[in-house]
Amino acid sequence: MIDFAIARRRMVEQQIIARGVDDQRVIDAMMQVPRHLFVESGLQSHAYSDASLPIGEKQTISQPYMVAAMSAALDLQGHERILEIGTGSGYQSAVLSLLVKRVYSIERISVLAGRARKVLDQLCMSNINIKVGDGTIGWRDQAPFDGILVAAGAPDIPTKYLQQLDVGGKLVLPVGDRSQQILMRVTRLGDDKFKREQLMDCRFVPLIGEQGWLTDED
Repeated sequence: MIDFAIARRRMVEQQIIARGVDDQRVIDAMMQVPRHLFVESGLQSHAYSDASLPIGEKQTISQPYMVAAMSAALDLQGHERILEIGTGSGYQSAVLSLLVKRVYSIERISVLAGRARKVLDQLCMSNINIKVGDGTIGWRDQAPFDGILVAAGAPDIPTKYLQQLDVGGKLVLPVGDRSQQILMRVTRLGDDKFKREQLMDCRFVPLIGEQGWLTDED
């Protein structure tokens, strides 16, 4: 029988802290969220491994380190309203929910959104709004956001995200081709002024929609 608490602590110590993530709030959130509940029962023994895992519908739950690194890159203080693109399993949503005031998450695949909502409700994480739709156009009705996190690779930075980001806010997203991306952080400095930084190489499923890839096929 796996002791998930021990596995989770080992994950945080060996995969996250050891790789340089030093945001204590992110570390605490990663220690608290039960990642094994966000994967299929047959994969729970691998839930705390150093890898992404399939969740069905050609989608994945991100590698734990990437979840922590992207969360830390947003430089969250606790008062923020965050837009998440790609709810997926709901694991990243859960981590963010412990770091901010409210999470607005968009998932294009309704079956995944439904599964995520069920697990998040079981964990009593009530500060997460999920809707099914095209994540590449953002969530205009709730904008502007203090931060935007995109868990899918885009061919370029969608302009809708830049428009819906508040001044001082940060956008973290993978940009590149279908097989490899660079994790970018874009900080809005003014109405039409943005600072762009390259953080690391990464690999995500494609961002599908009006301002992303048109299909999930090569």
